[in-house]
Amino acid sequence: MRALYSRAPALLSAAALLAGLAGLAVAAEVRAAPAPAEAAPAAPAAGRAERDQDVGASCRTVVEGSSVTAHCQNPYPRTDRVRLHIECERWWDVDSDSAAVAVGPADYAQVTGHCWKEVRSAWITHEPAAPGS
Repeated sequence: MRALYSRAPALLSAAALLAGLAGLAVAAEVRAAPAPAEAAPAAPAAGRAERDQDVGASCRTVVEGSSVTAHCQNPYPRTDRVRLHIECERWWDVDSDSAAVAVGPADYAQVTGHCWKEVRSAWITHEPAAPGS
């Protein structure tokens, strides 16, 4: 009988160890479960896609020395607001951003700016005008 009692603690510890390992295996399986599939974003309405395409004046920039001129023409039925941004080459030369200029339907606008010395880059940004303006 004595041998039976000396094996009991070993059997209990082995059972506890196996139960713990089984619990870890279940936890690993739960953690490895794939995430639920997310719903695909809804496709935009056809009217909205057409409306978004009908925005944005056609602009070109001309750099002459330290001056920049943007020529913009808007062929669309909505007003577009354009801004000219100029980055100057010299660190001490102040970069500039123009005020927004509204370019109405079938309208033309010219926006100018300059640096004290050389121009590094110039670009135009667009934003649709608020409805009713």
